[in-house]
Amino acid sequence: MNYRRLFVLVLLLFVVAAVRRVPQVSGDDWQPISPEELKMTSEPKAPGAPAIFLFREVDRKDLGRANMEYNYVRIKILTEEGRKYANVEIPYRSRTAAISNIRARTIRPDGTIVNFDGKVYEKTISKAKGVKYLAKTFTLTDVQVGSIVEYHFTYDLEDGFVFDSLWVLSDELFTKKAKFTLKPYERLSVRWSWPAGLPAGTQAPAQDPDKVIRMVTQDIPAFQVEDYMPPEKELKLRVEFVYSEDTVIEQDQAKYWRQFGKKSFDRVEGFIGKTQAMQQAVSQIVGPNDPPEVKLQKIYARVQLLRNLSYEPRRTEQEQKRDKLRDAKNVAEMWSVGYGWGADITWLFLALAKAAGFEAYPVLASSRNEYFFQPPRMNSRELNSNVVLVKLNGKELYFDPGTAFAPFGLLPWAEAGVGGLKLDKDGGSWITTTLPESSASRIERKADLKLTDEGSLEGKITVTFTGLEALSRRLELRQKDDTARKKYLEDQLNEYVPATIEAELKAQPDWKGSSEPLVAEYQVKISGWASSAGKRALLPVGLFGATEKHLFEHAHREYPIVFSFPFKKIDDVTIQLPLGWQVGSVPKDVDQDVKAAEYIFKSDGQNGTLHFNRVLRSDLYMVPTDKYGALRSFFQVVRSGDEQQIVLQPGTAAASQ
Repeated sequence: MNYRRLFVLVLLLFVVAAVRRVPQVSGDDWQPISPEELKMTSEPKAPGAPAIFLFREVDRKDLGRANMEYNYVRIKILTEEGRKYANVEIPYRSRTAAISNIRARTIRPDGTIVNFDGKVYEKTISKAKGVKYLAKTFTLTDVQVGSIVEYHFTYDLEDGFVFDSLWVLSDELFTKKAKFTLKPYERLSVRWSWPAGLPAGTQAPAQDPDKVIRMVTQDIPAFQVEDYMPPEKELKLRVEFVYSEDTVIEQDQAKYWRQFGKKSFDRVEGFIGKTQAMQQAVSQIVGPNDPPEVKLQKIYARVQLLRNLSYEPRRTEQEQKRDKLRDAKNVAEMWSVGYGWGADITWLFLALAKAAGFEAYPVLASSRNEYFFQPPRMNSRELNSNVVLVKLNGKELYFDPGTAFAPFGLLPWAEAGVGGLKLDKDGGSWITTTLPESSASRIERKADLKLTDEGSLEGKITVTFTGLEALSRRLELRQKDDTARKKYLEDQLNEYVPATIEAELKAQPDWKGSSEPLVAEYQVKISGWASSAGKRALLPVGLFGATEKHLFEHAHREYPIVFSFPFKKIDDVTIQLPLGWQVGSVPKDVDQDVKAAEYIFKSDGQNGTLHFNRVLRSDLYMVPTDKYGALRSFFQVVRSGDEQQIVLQPGTAAASQ
């Protein structure tokens, strides 16, 4: 009998333990639907909206282990356009999260319910620097105007992943009501803020006696998306949570960053402080008589040859053991094994540069692809990139060789022109990384074409990408095969030309280099480029102007304009005319120079050959909203220049040039 009791007791303990491991989420059952929600046909506070969020709920639990976030969404479909919200996409970051317990249903206008029992798919949204973003997708059935679609699911977060807690209040649709909770990690202190403000009438989030932080809000405006806008996460209404290992959270900004800077400097010094090993390595890389710039270039190139784990598919623990991969404890160990993570490769470059006698500093920089760094927020996690500052020939240069394919002396666009902390033993000092000039990142398009009697263009086009233009494409296509790369480049040429074009890539460019341009050569045919006008023919000059054709057409602008990086587009077009045809007249030359941007167009025609040059330069980074009118006017000049036409005539009737 005692053994039976012991067996039952042990079994009970196992059951209790198992139950505790199962995430218990609030609101796991469907919430009631009111008659008002069923009858709703519009929302006065969101006139013309195709759909609105009737209700949203986010319950986050940072437990250290088994971290989770429960989401509940209810959407009212108000127009035919709104039916697209039956196609649901739930994004997540593959390394730190998974999605489970997806449940969904459609409520018809009469209140009857259709539960979702279809298939949930998975697709890749983007990949960047070793980070892969995925999405779970599914489609609800029988959705019509007046229907309600709702679903709920759980983000299962990586153990220990408690440093990215965030309530995003704004969304693409108007939100009628929303509830948010966070159970913070008990072993760390936490503070919270709302950098972009809170919806009107919303009480600030507060922590209740049960330690849970709660907030209820309503009437959140729909978030407006514009081209070339600042990062969405920076503009959206949100509540950010920042954890700290300190028992008492530091409120003094200067002291906070000084303490962080000292700790960070000590960590970097501990990793790179193998001077003798680095000096030996440098002696194998550079020659004693090499000029300083050559030495630095050789060190940079050698470091980029290391195997960069940040750009490889993530391995399981078993795969890491099988491949005998381990994280290096210092630069000497990483140099010995020949591989490392991107951030560590950048610190290896720092160690080698210092060993070669350069004045070099570690810098923690902020990537502007998600946020614009603001020191008053006292969020050290926003300093999420590491770069190296080197003083060379009286100039300060920034490097990030840990980013694959990054050219010498150029930072990836998200790390250029951003705030950063240059580390030293005293806590560091604030710097701003350099923004490259437009000449450093170019798209050069050279066309050698013949005009057929039917008005089509045939021949060869060569497109050369340099600097950040080459880097972005090499990164985007690094894991694609030759077929996918070929299609990408052919599609891109299609985007440049505002007409039907048949383009075939003749050979694959160099995808693995970082110092050399990315060169794509095509054989093309552009049908119907010239049009007849009586005995004459009209030929447009904007052969590569499609990407600017509809740029900044809207009269009103809500947010500032942000360009990823300065750029320059240079077009050189030569067209051989059919026998017996000559250039009748060419447009006037254009040179619109507004200092930060410039548009140049020149053309000439003689001896049956037409030649024109087009240059579009932009050294713009951020344009405030009140300067949008001037920017819009500049691109109207660009469009007008590209829309000009050349008049062609039979040779006997050609006008005098």
